[in-house]
Formats: sequence, structure tokens, C-alpha cells
Amino acid sequence: MDSPGSAYTRFGLELFKELNKIKDGNIFFSPVGMSTAAGMLLLGAQGATTTPLQKMLCSEKDTKSTRIKTEEKEEIEKTEELHHQFQKVLSEISQPTNDYELKIANRLFGEKTYLFLQKYLDYVEKYYHASMETVDFVNAADESRKKINSWVESQTNEKIKDLFSDGSISNSTKLVVVNIVYFKGQWDREFKKENTKEEEFWLNKTTSKSVPMMTQRDSFRFTFLEDLQAKILGIPYKNNNLSMFVLLPNDIDGLEKIIDKLSPEKLVEWTSPGQMEERSVSLHLPRFEVEDSYDLEAVLAVLGMEGVFPEPGVDSSGTRSYSGLHAQKFLHKSFVVVNEEGTEATAGTGVDFAVTSALGDESFHCSHPFLFFIRQNDSDSILFFGRFSSP
Repeated sequence: MDSPGSAYTRFGLELFKELNKIKDGNIFFSPVGMSTAAGMLLLGAQGATTTPLQKMLCSEKDTKSTRIKTEEKEEIEKTEELHHQFQKVLSEISQPTNDYELKIANRLFGEKTYLFLQKYLDYVEKYYHASMETVDFVNAADESRKKINSWVESQTNEKIKDLFSDGSISNSTKLVVVNIVYFKGQWDREFKKENTKEEEFWLNKTTSKSVPMMTQRDSFRFTFLEDLQAKILGIPYKNNNLSMFVLLPNDIDGLEKIIDKLSPEKLVEWTSPGQMEERSVSLHLPRFEVEDSYDLEAVLAVLGMEGVFPEPGVDSSGTRSYSGLHAQKFLHKSFVVVNEEGTEATAGTGVDFAVTSALGDESFHCSHPFLFFIRQNDSDSILFFGRFSSP
């Protein structure tokens, strides 16, 4: 079985490639968040639901193995091991730190008159740190909506407001599952605010927008990808626990060539210590915020798994399902801030930035669409993945 990090990355890249076909503008989400949300579905589903979700979260080899080994006990053991691995990763991510703000929070909101299986609720809390909060959808749907929105706001330092709009929850709602990802990191070496200047960001070869462009000259992990006509830069966050990697095509319209070649193996290869080396780099990076949301049921449909949501209380064999749950609302909301903030300790290590590059500096000028991902360096887990193409 793949490690959770590999499972997250595979799922994230598959999802990103589909979203890239149908969604204009910026894309930002957490493969970790969405995978754990899907894991909660897997935990509460049996029969036909198990196969597509396992296929999504396990390697092709594992999926074939599951088809061959038809014994129910072996399938249950494989699934339980997946949940145990998710539990381990979520526990590691949830460890408090002063280096950055990173929060992945899951919560179930259930109608107080609906009878949920306690075994399922216990397992969801054990493996996914997701507790059930009872609300009165039947008699107070709008008040329940506001209560859910208030919880979301409290979990994201008030950055995400009104996740559920007016009328989005009705008195027929039985269950709402919310997955929240919030991240804000400090750079290991800050961008000086006085060096941020307005520059043009080219959406395509004919259209541009003015953006606040942060600038810094320092030593970064860097490499060229000659076959893709692109380059990669690694920017460490405080204490190097996390890094943002930026994949920048040489040409304004060169992003699709990179996307076509994306795979978990390629990302590992491109960012390996043997591939990247410390170089003096003249870096220009836009200051930006990206906030995005996805309905997980719609997301799974995009990936060709429309049938993974069973009818309430019934599995493929016509008997009562493991949990009896059907997620009528299953949302993932993500938020990232990229700005100049950093640590005082390293503020004096570089020279003040000048517009012209010093001889021998590599130029990394993010003035057109690029990909970026935030990775936990110890585990190689890609926590966040995005496309920045529309300031």
C-alpha cells in the first residue's frame, strides 16, 4: 500500500488535471484534506462504494490485489490500515508549532432526530478527528446554517466567512460534512516590503494585470527542466519544516506542457536533492491570496466516481449500510496567504535588492501563470496544490 503522502499526491494530481480542464482562474486545494474527507466516506461505505474510493486512495497494484483477494477479512484489513495511516498523518499535522499556522479540521453536523450508528461516529472521531455536532435542521435550518458557518469562521481565524449561503441548507438536510484547511506560513527569509513594486502579470500573451511583485535575491534550491522548458524553485518556510515549490514555464503559455507531464514520481524526481541545487537567485513572486471551495460529491463525479454516494441507509446489496449516512453537503474550503512576512533573524543575511541582477544570478520571474505546492519536507507529503493564473 502507498504511504498516505503518495496517496494524497496521486489523488491531488488527478483532481487538478480534471479541474484544469474545466476551471478558469486560480485553483487551490489540499490533497490531504480532500483525501481524508474521502476516507471518511470509505469508512462509512460498503459494497460498490469501496472499490472506486480504494482505487482513488491506493495504488493500481493495491487495487488489483484487492480484486484478486476477495476474502472480506483481507479487504477490511487493507481498508483499516489506510484509516490508521490517515490517523497518523493527521496527528502529525495537528502538532502545535510556532513556525506556521496549519489546520485541517473535519466536522459532521447531524440532524438531532436522525439515528446515526454510534460505531461509525466513534471511528470517524478516532481516525479523522471529526466529531458529530447535533443541530436542528428540521425546525431551525437557517439557524443551523449560521452555527456551521460560525464554526468554520472560528477554525480559520475568521478568514472564511459564510461558507454556506442563504437557502443552501433546508429542513430535509440530515447530515453536513465540512472539511476545512487553513494555512499561513512565515518565510525562512523575509521579503522586504520596501522592495515590493507594481509589475505586470501576463495572463496570456495579450492580456496583463498589475500586481504587487515581491522581490528578493538570495540562495534557493533551484533547477532547470530542459525537456519542459521550465524551472523549479524551492522557498523554505521558517525552520524548513515546510517549503513552497514553484513550477514556472519559460513561456507565458507554457503551463499546459508541465501539467501534461505531472505525476507523483515526476514531482519527487524534479525536487530531489540530486536534481535541485543551491543557487543565487533573483526572485520575483506576486503577493497574493487564494481562497477556493469545492463540493466533494461534485469533485468525485469529475473523477468519474458518481456512484460513490449510496442512498441513505442502503448499500449495494440492499441491506443497511455500515453507517446509514448520506452526505448531502460535503464541502472542502481552502485558503492561503503569500506575502512578505518572514523572520527577523535572517533579515540581514542578504544584500538589499536592486532591479538589475548580479552577474551569475539565476532569474526566477513569476510574471505569468505558474504552479505551486506546499510540501512537508520530512514526509514528502504535498499538503496544498495550486495554480496561480489570475491576480
